[in-house]
Amino acid sequence: MSAADRGAPHRVAVLALDRVIAFELAIPSRIFESAKAPDGTPLYQVATCTLDGGPVATSSDFRISVDHGPELLERADTVVIPAAAEIADLYAAGGPGPGTAAALARVRPGTRLVSICTGAFVLAAAGLLDGRPATTHWRHTAQFAALFPEVRLDPDVLFTDDGDVLTSGGVAAGVDLCLHLVRRDHGSAVANAVARTCIVPPWREGGQKQYVELPRPATGTAGPGTAAVRAWILEHLDEPLTLRELAARAGTSVRTFTRRFREETGSSPGQWLTLQRTERARQLLEGTDLTIDQVARESGFGTAASLRLQLRGRLDVAPSAYRRTFREVERPRPA
Repeated sequence: MSAADRGAPHRVAVLALDRVIAFELAIPSRIFESAKAPDGTPLYQVATCTLDGGPVATSSDFRISVDHGPELLERADTVVIPAAAEIADLYAAGGPGPGTAAALARVRPGTRLVSICTGAFVLAAAGLLDGRPATTHWRHTAQFAALFPEVRLDPDVLFTDDGDVLTSGGVAAGVDLCLHLVRRDHGSAVANAVARTCIVPPWREGGQKQYVELPRPATGTAGPGTAAVRAWILEHLDEPLTLRELAARAGTSVRTFTRRFREETGSSPGQWLTLQRTERARQLLEGTDLTIDQVARESGFGTAASLRLQLRGRLDVAPSAYRRTFREVERPRPA
């Protein structure tokens, strides 16, 4: 019988591991404890535990003390595992030891399991994500995929929901996931009220892809490769560029140019060009007041429709929504 069936608040246990990141640790209590019934009754009861009930270090310059040990997990309706610093490297080196596995073994069957950011490494190491969709912080997705190939990793989304197991992307994506759980448990009206209380958007467009930092391409000019042409391309992204023209600029045949380009960049000239135009569009949306049509022309996509198609396909977000998220807004000057 669930807590809701008993008329009691849904019990959420948050497991704080060594070097827990304080921001992620605070997300469940801040979101769930803001959820109220129409009469003001709390809908969730949140408590925090550690592996042994003792204090635990955070990733910052302070420690936290808790009132509960791993026995708290036995009574929980939902267990949340926030991120901890260096946890990805810890699992790559063989895992954190038997304490975490022993704590998770206390969780009752049917309990809802939730991870925030790199907390997904803990669930994956315990085999709880095998065959399931999951995500984690975009900086750690390659390492996660290598360690846990049985998990259906989706590196682009803010969170995944597989019923009784849910995972979130990096950092503030934990807010999105917890709001999603409130919405799933009690409806949009309650979730929207929580969002207003916490002054966060009740729903964010797009996924993690819009936050990923693209590495700057190497554009040196020495040697017989394609670096000099790539440097030239970055100065002429707004122009129509053909593969034949680029090969001629490199002084090679189209076939040789394409082969060298792929060897040096890992992608075809067309793929690389589209990626750089997307990055230029992102820069213009973030740092200028150009219209969407102007951004499309300056970045080489030509039309606003083409730009929207590319951003939707690559970042899961429209140009206007991307600008609202990342554009620096001029602050009002003091009177």
